[in-house]
Amino acid sequence: MRAGRVKLPRPIATMTLTFYNVTAVYPNLGGPMANLDNAIQQLREEQKLAQLQVEKLGSAIVVLEGLAGSSSVATSRNGGQPKRVVSAVARRRMARAQKARWAKLRKEPHSARQGRAGLARVTRRLSLGARRKIAAAQRARWAQVRAQQAKKVA
Repeated sequence: MRAGRVKLPRPIATMTLTFYNVTAVYPNLGGPMANLDNAIQQLREEQKLAQLQVEKLGSAIVVLEGLAGSSSVATSRNGGQPKRVVSAVARRRMARAQKARWAKLRKEPHSARQGRAGLARVTRRLSLGARRKIAAAQRARWAQVRAQQAKKVA
């Protein structure tokens, strides 16, 4: 490949899609089967041309990506963020820092860990009087339901 000259395929906007009226294109060709065979042959030729066009576009994309270089591409091949490159020294530093964090957590008593960062759930309890009021209200509701059912039966 020569530097500086890139042959790009013709633009997609100039491509046309033709729908064939078989009887209008070949009116006297020996019946509908001959017309159908010719139409299929033409469509296959169009398909081959379209496949060539797709291959040309793919090669143009590869050439342009090569010219752009890997540093200017902001995404990786799978479309996500590029993988972060970390040196061995930095990885060791990160590992030491994480080990220090875990060691610090292990040294603290269990109760101190629960209080920090809201890890411990506070359980709220109802008083005995409140539970009795709720139970009495529930019994009254059920008594009302039973009374309505008795009225319907009678």
